[in-house]
This record gives sequence, structure tokens and C-alpha cells, in this order.
Amino acid sequence: MRRFELAVPESVDECVRLLAGRGADAKLVAGGTDLLPQMKNGVVWPACVVDLSGVADLRVLAPDDGQGLRVGASVTARELECDTRVRSQYLGLSESGAVVGSLQIRHLATVGGNLCNAAPSADMAPPLLALDAVAVIAGPTGRRRVPLREFFLGVRRTVLAPDELLVELVVPAPAPGSGGSYIRHTPRRELDIAVVGVASEVTLKAGVCAKAGIALAAVAPIPLRATAAEQALQGQPLTDAQIERAAALAADAASPISDQRGSAEFRRHLVRVLTRRTLRTARERAGA
Repeated sequence: MRRFELAVPESVDECVRLLAGRGADAKLVAGGTDLLPQMKNGVVWPACVVDLSGVADLRVLAPDDGQGLRVGASVTARELECDTRVRSQYLGLSESGAVVGSLQIRHLATVGGNLCNAAPSADMAPPLLALDAVAVIAGPTGRRRVPLREFFLGVRRTVLAPDELLVELVVPAPAPGSGGSYIRHTPRRELDIAVVGVASEVTLKAGVCAKAGIALAAVAPIPLRATAAEQALQGQPLTDAQIERAAALAADAASPISDQRGSAEFRRHLVRVLTRRTLRTARERAGA
């Protein structure tokens, strides 16, 4: 491994100053579960590694002035898995944290790393997309907010400029009568990436679907929302027949590839199956 400069900032502003002018020569590291293997395998060769472990603002996991939840970019998968507030109000998000790698990995892997690595199979992306999360990004001109559905541009590509960093995700508070679920399929129970991942969030009013969010992973160049499936549910009783229709529309929204982990046809089938399962679970949780 080549030599590199290590910077350890203590604030978001200091991070921004360190990134200014360095361009692609600098890489951010929080848990290191993505960057360190990439460096070891020669995929990237940063001249400077900026260690985010000392930036307290990136570790926030707290209410957003009573209107939702702030999830700092350095919050770990294990924290999402175990936090009582997340488990009670955002169970689909908690479930996504619970399937990231092994227990040791979950203590290190962060939300920001999972999103900014921009892998199509990112587990924490679908629940956040389905929940209409907003990314807060810091750069030389201040902070800007980007809906997470606009954050991903392609495989390993996001809207982040070289001198910007993801600070946190702001997740709206679920309305009464809401429920969510995240399920993925992998060849092994853990230590593997998703062949397909699906998150569903619904809000019910008198048995009618007032709002729906369905997001898919590992079936397109980016994690994406199945908008046609969502629209088919809104204003309709959330019956098994409506769920089956939405599942078929979600499969239509997928544009998977065939690789060693599964064929495109198999992935479309899984989208349909997992959308059906997550919607039924979300319906049950919303009713509870």
C-alpha cells in the first residue's frame, strides 16, 4: 500500500477546508469498511485520507426539532439496528442496518459510507428512499439539501462534488398509521451483498393507503423508487389484490443485469416477491 497523508479534523468546517483544492486526491473515511478494502486492492490511491471519527456532528442520531429524525453520516449500522427510537418509528430502516455484513462490520459501517459508496446494492438506501429522506451536504459555499432520490447518479457516482461531504440524513416523521419493512435476498444470510433488496413504507387511514413508498436495490444502476407501484396504491384499500398489482409494477420498474449472483429474470421475480412481502408486513405494522 502506498503512503498517504492522514488528516483528523474535529468539525465539519475543518473537513470542508481540508477537501478544498484536493479534488479526487482526498478520500473520506468513517468506518473504513468500503475504503480500506478498495485501497488494499488498488482500486483507489488517495494522497490524503480524511478521518471523520473526531467529528461529533456526524454522529448525531436525534429528533429533528420534533418533526422527524436526524441521522448523522457517521452513525453506524449497529446503531440503526439497536436504537429504540429507530426501531419504534422507522423499523424498515432498523432492519436494513441489521443485515449489513457481520456484527463486527455493523459496528464500523456507517450510513454515510453505505450511501456515498453508491453501490446499487446499498442496504440502507431503500428504506431511506421510501421514507423521503433528505441529504444534508456541506461544501465551501455552505450547506445544501438534496432529496435522497436525487442523490445517486450512477454506479459509484453521487451528486457530491470533490470538496463536499454528506453531513446527515433528515427523515420525516411517519404519520399515524404508518408501517415499514425492508427485506433483501442473498445467497447467504450475512457477509454477502443483496441480490435484490426492497423497502416498503405505507400510511393507512381507515384501511385506505394514504401514502406509499417503495424502493429497490441491486436491480438498476442506482437504488430507486418504484413510483408507478406507489401511485397504484395511493387512495386504494390495501388489499392483497392491490398489493399484487403494486408488486408487478415494481418488477416492471427494475432494470437488472445478469451476473454470477443471479439472472435478470430471477431478480425481477425477486422484486415481485419481496415487494409483496414488504407491503404485507408494512400493512400489518401500520395497522398495529
